[in-house]
Amino acid sequence: MHADFDYGLAFSRNTGWVTRDEQTILRHKRIAIAGMGGVGGSHLLTLTRLGVGAFHIADFDHFELANFNRQAGAACSTLQQPKAEVLARLARDIHPELDLRIFPDGVTTANLPAFLDGVDLYVDGLDFFAMDIRRAVFAACAEAGIPAITAAPLGMGAALLSFLPGGMSFEDYFRLEGQPEDEQLLRFLLGLSPAMLQRGYLVDPDAVDLARHRGPSTPMACELCAGVAATQALKLLLHRGKALAAPYGLHFDAYRNRLVKTWRPGGNHHPVQRLALHIARKQFGVRDRVPPAPPSAPRLSTAERILNLARWAPSGDNTQPWRFEIRDPRHVVIHGFDTRDHVVYDLQGHASQIALGALLETLTIAASGEQLSVNISRRPDMPDTHPTFDVTLGADMPVSTDPLLPYIRVRCTQRRALSTRPLTRHERAALQTAVKPNFHILWLDHTQKKIAMARLTSANAAIRLTIPEAFEVHRRVIEWRSRFSPDRIPDQAVGLDPFTTRLMEWTLQKWQRVTFLNRYLAGTLMPRLQLDVIPALRCAAHFVIVAQNPPQGVADYVSAGRAVQRFWLTATQQGLHVQPEMTPLIFADYVRKGLRFTQSDKGWARARRVSRQLEGVIGVELSRRAVFMGRIGAGPAPTARSTRKSLEELMIDRS
Repeated sequence: MHADFDYGLAFSRNTGWVTRDEQTILRHKRIAIAGMGGVGGSHLLTLTRLGVGAFHIADFDHFELANFNRQAGAACSTLQQPKAEVLARLARDIHPELDLRIFPDGVTTANLPAFLDGVDLYVDGLDFFAMDIRRAVFAACAEAGIPAITAAPLGMGAALLSFLPGGMSFEDYFRLEGQPEDEQLLRFLLGLSPAMLQRGYLVDPDAVDLARHRGPSTPMACELCAGVAATQALKLLLHRGKALAAPYGLHFDAYRNRLVKTWRPGGNHHPVQRLALHIARKQFGVRDRVPPAPPSAPRLSTAERILNLARWAPSGDNTQPWRFEIRDPRHVVIHGFDTRDHVVYDLQGHASQIALGALLETLTIAASGEQLSVNISRRPDMPDTHPTFDVTLGADMPVSTDPLLPYIRVRCTQRRALSTRPLTRHERAALQTAVKPNFHILWLDHTQKKIAMARLTSANAAIRLTIPEAFEVHRRVIEWRSRFSPDRIPDQAVGLDPFTTRLMEWTLQKWQRVTFLNRYLAGTLMPRLQLDVIPALRCAAHFVIVAQNPPQGVADYVSAGRAVQRFWLTATQQGLHVQPEMTPLIFADYVRKGLRFTQSDKGWARARRVSRQLEGVIGVELSRRAVFMGRIGAGPAPTARSTRKSLEELMIDRS
């Protein structure tokens, strides 16, 4: 007992939403909570602060590092300590007069009568996958006439179901009897959340694995569960307000800004639920047996960790024109190459050299995460077609972590229309600083400039979509019917609608199909509208990264690539997306140098017009000093993207 504790004063701020008499009633109520993990611990502490005076709590587990993101009581000071004891200590620190009984072996069929003895309400905090004991507890509550609440943390929201005496039972609603475990888990998930509000923003579906009892959870969802469940508990204990009971439920999702009141008469036997279960079985891959767990990845060395991040640098069409060699723990060799011989967009290897610059900048940022400095030197005896760099990792003077480090893997290409919201002064300043001191940014953000850029990119697309040299590139670099690709561009990331995507897939099988569509069916119209015209108009701005002097050789293009990557990562840091618009610069450069890149007379004539258009938009002098061009703006993250080859695939072993 704490000498300074006064119940009335400690919980006086509840008064107003509850009366003083109701607070006294809560002081004499007893709640059973099974599970002190993700939601159970938060339930206990929230209900303790509500002024509830007695609890039965059960948990057999101990705190570990994997609990830190969401579980009340999980901290360095409580590692390996019993969860029930830690939460009991925290609750008593709030309310020293608590009548609190601990069940350190968890709730079992053997101690279930004692666990529910004398309780006014049961609040479910069991692990999602603990189906057998959950069914037993809810059945015992129904038999004893004890109201029972379960609140599930789903995504960044909470789904609430209550089972009240005389109403629909847990088993009648979920219909788990006689079902295998995977099916029970699926029925429990769909029954808790008929609206499935959380599915729309699950960014890593592989994180959900019912067979291996694995699933993601957020701290926001756990805290929302505690609030929703405690409010339902208050209504039930004080007989106030309308308490929803199965088959009615409640699902609030803070991420989606949505609240849905669900109703499933018959529970999982309802026709809508049965259809949802049929679909979910395919999506979640319910299996008859648990497949073997994948082998754990070997621990990477410091150099391998740096390269494993560096490989996420951008490159044209995801070509990844680099290979890695680790000579010793502090010496890495980057073996570069270019694609000028078979990619029309890689004029004299410049695009690949820009990509290599982006890689070296990414490597430098990644090394800062290990507090290592980087010294880079290019081997002078290697040809321009195979630029090779020696990278020395230094530990003499520790460096601070670059703030762009967390955005290396997040940065990606958004090929769809973006927000037209103008960039803020802060965003512009950050992006300009990213390319200093050797480059500056030309902004093209007024309506007339956007229209001019739409015309330029549309005219440029007419070249890309009609010359045979580009056809060969496009046929190789697109991976059809995929969301992700480790070495190409998945078709779902190209930026076309499904119909046009399928049409393009059919067309790119043969050059004859391309010429037929272009000649008779305006084959370039839809791709140009979707990939060039609409995105050019719907963005915050177009931008051009301009060098102090026209770039001359490998060193200049590598330097440009480093600036481009810092610009792109800074845009990602600001919550912005970038879409490169490089081919007008490339075709204009071909024209300036008099290098005929296509056998098509019409294509060459169009390139000369595009070159003049580009000079009209950004000026003759700047067009010669421009190293990168694109559009930028806020918008949702793409649902499909290029990934990267594995580190193992990119390594050269010359030991």
